[in-house]
Amino acid sequence: MTEHVSSQTTWKFPKTFWVANVVELLERAAWYGVFVVITLYLSRILGYSDIEAGLLSGFLSAGLYFLPTFSGAIADHMGFKKALLLAFGLLTIGYASMWVLPTLLESAGLVSYGREVEFMGLKESWHKWLFVPIMLVIMIGGSFIKSVITGTVATETSEANRARGYSIFYAMVNIGAFSGKTIVKPLRESLGNEGLVVLNLFAAGMTLLAFFGVLFFFRSERRREATRTMSDVWNALLAVCSRGRLITLILIITGFWMVQHQLYATMPKYVLRMAGEGASPSWYANVNPAVVVLTVGFVTQLMRKVSALGSMTLGMFIMPVSAFCMAAGNMMNPEPLLGLHPVAFMMIVGIAFQGLAESFISPRFLEYFSLQAPRGEEGLYLGFSHLHSFISSILGFGLSGFLLDKYCPSADQFATTAEWTAAKANAHYIWFVFVGIALVSALSLVVFGWITRRMDEKAAKPSEVAS
Repeated sequence: MTEHVSSQTTWKFPKTFWVANVVELLERAAWYGVFVVITLYLSRILGYSDIEAGLLSGFLSAGLYFLPTFSGAIADHMGFKKALLLAFGLLTIGYASMWVLPTLLESAGLVSYGREVEFMGLKESWHKWLFVPIMLVIMIGGSFIKSVITGTVATETSEANRARGYSIFYAMVNIGAFSGKTIVKPLRESLGNEGLVVLNLFAAGMTLLAFFGVLFFFRSERRREATRTMSDVWNALLAVCSRGRLITLILIITGFWMVQHQLYATMPKYVLRMAGEGASPSWYANVNPAVVVLTVGFVTQLMRKVSALGSMTLGMFIMPVSAFCMAAGNMMNPEPLLGLHPVAFMMIVGIAFQGLAESFISPRFLEYFSLQAPRGEEGLYLGFSHLHSFISSILGFGLSGFLLDKYCPSADQFATTAEWTAAKANAHYIWFVFVGIALVSALSLVVFGWITRRMDEKAAKPSEVAS
């Protein structure tokens, strides 16, 4: 019997809607719990250098921004239930493998795990690259989730209650992200670096629970029509890339996201190396979504009469302030601020500014992007609205690895604590680089707005004369 989607404005939704949202919460808890410390896992557990860890993490993040549109086209043909089972099955295998791999490396005598990790040839061995196929499994599995869950919300709601349906969906995303990041600190406190391994078992448990939730309770008889082919998606990508205005905007906004990605690329290693092992990078990262949730409604209302480009430009000028605050902690008196190391305290301040900037930029970017799409093709175009995150993941994480290696290296590269302390004396230079990137991006957006306004005014003049 098909569940009825009410045409009335209501908070009552079909069972499948709630199943989809609960498994989304579980998946987000798994992902953010792992991703917020992914560079620590790669370096402290698998022996990758800062540069290698940055590049691998960047490609993982980039794939998860680029692949969903293609995965969504496949899911339309498979059916949502089969696609979700495939996705959660792959994610469970991937996260479980991240838990199993260190055990296999230890049994091979390449590493010894405990609160402290002792490497015995792993850093020079090819065995650490076994993580790459695991990464690909997680990337492919995760790419199905976003398109399928959002598609399910669309099919399980009516026009009357769709807005409320998506508000519930975004609440679940943020609850999952917050809970996943929160579990990291107690695991590290109780198990040391071994907690970075056990964390993957938690993630695998979350996605396995989601798998069974879909298997037993996902019963939707409605499905989105499979109107998109892989050829359609590829042609849409080529069309987006052929539009000079869109590509220019994507490249400019990439600067914002390069800085925003440092929440995961640079921040965890930076605060632990500068503020000590008692710092809580996973908890600091939660400041970002908290600020977004608290401010996005107010900012949207405040900027309602301002153009999308104007709102984005204001947000872009907040980002250099954010990066400068992150740098300031290492230039201050080392005395604690409100019980926190100055590096940790100013990192929290910087992350708060980052969240505020996101409230000005992200919603309005999607609005502007959609308006550039040909009528009737908005959906396909919006599928590639995150190309900026694809590019910025590779560039931002890659750059982070090089900067950490140069200005805030790992202690195991030095014979004495004094040598290590001297090597990271100018660690704040890392954030000066991102101040520069954010400032150049903000100024570029001002120039972009001026040029596009002139172009639009020039294009409008012939029609005005004709009328």
